[in-house]
Amino acid sequence: MPHIVFEKKDLISTPSSKDGVDFQFIAQSYDFTKSNRKIEYRVATKYNNKEFLLTIKPKDENLMIKSDKVTRLSPVSLIKDSLNAYVKENSSRIIFSNTNSFKAEKEQKHKYLKDINYFVDEFETNKEIQIEIGFGSGRHLLHQAKSNPNIQFIGLEIHYPSIEQLLKQLEIQNITNVLVINYDARLFMEFIESNKVGKIFVHFPVPWDKKPHRRIYSNEFINEAFRVLKVGGTLELRTDSRNYFDFCLELLTNLPKGKINIDINKDLEVSSKYEDRWKKQGKNIYDLTLTSLNEDKAIDLSFDFSFENSINLKDIISKIPEKAIIVNNYFVHIEELYTILGKENSGLIKVTMGNFDRPITKYILIQEGKASYYQGNPLPTSSNIDAHKNLKEILFK
Repeated sequence: MPHIVFEKKDLISTPSSKDGVDFQFIAQSYDFTKSNRKIEYRVATKYNNKEFLLTIKPKDENLMIKSDKVTRLSPVSLIKDSLNAYVKENSSRIIFSNTNSFKAEKEQKHKYLKDINYFVDEFETNKEIQIEIGFGSGRHLLHQAKSNPNIQFIGLEIHYPSIEQLLKQLEIQNITNVLVINYDARLFMEFIESNKVGKIFVHFPVPWDKKPHRRIYSNEFINEAFRVLKVGGTLELRTDSRNYFDFCLELLTNLPKGKINIDINKDLEVSSKYEDRWKKQGKNIYDLTLTSLNEDKAIDLSFDFSFENSINLKDIISKIPEKAIIVNNYFVHIEELYTILGKENSGLIKVTMGNFDRPITKYILIQEGKASYYQGNPLPTSSNIDAHKNLKEILFK
């Protein structure tokens, strides 16, 4: 992590600019928990048209400036330039720095590797979509993509070495109809259009026998799968775990409507090395296929994350819950509060919220009573939307 330790002196005046880096304001931490914590600062910075925060905190008898973890960005050279610019503007004596000797860093991103914002804001296709969740070595996904060049495949995986292996094979085999994302499948489905998907493959998911809440299959996941599947589309589970098979079968047989097929030891055109090993050992392989019978309504991702009313920062301090607010499918935890130096009724609120398995941390920027999310709105997942509504109740009650 790039940082600079520098001799303690007064903070710079804002707004100011140095070497192309704009420092917009400085916010000071407020100890609303009465724990006598050391004061920290957040420096609102803009560089190369990107906005982010820098952190200033005590370091022995000096001060240290570094990137704020919540708002940090890449390439790291932007952070290093900004840290150097602040210390230069402050005319401070440097005690330690690891920001000066570096080569220009470039963001290297594979053309088929996408982040979640791409699927929220940009993804469009007239092709049928097929999704594989947890593609592992990628053998099945590669086979399907080569056999069906007119279908748009999306592969989800949280194990990054598996992602790198698949991306390499896409290049070697010149396969162009696969998009890859490192994201939780339980949340990803919310960003896919209704009635657009032909097949969803869930092959050999981790059974999570001791942590069943981490399983892919749940009532919520199945409902989202039903929504995105076109009429006749299928959700296909393949597992070697009888416990997992029984668990999923119970979920599916409690649906109000649906068609289910069950196979044992069905041979596919392609199988993984683990599946081959299990079959040699005489282990059963279970297939459970759910077919969609109905067309679902379209979804709307254009939720308004604005704060309509004015906020009185002094009133908020007395309203902030000491503990996280936990509801069935989301939570809200206000962690920190900062007041902007030299500005009335202005500050930053640091909040962690949303889904338990994929929480987000955001800053809410308050400028003269007007509030907005710093660095843009949260993703419009159902848990983030519910958390935002709860957050407004806290701030405006």
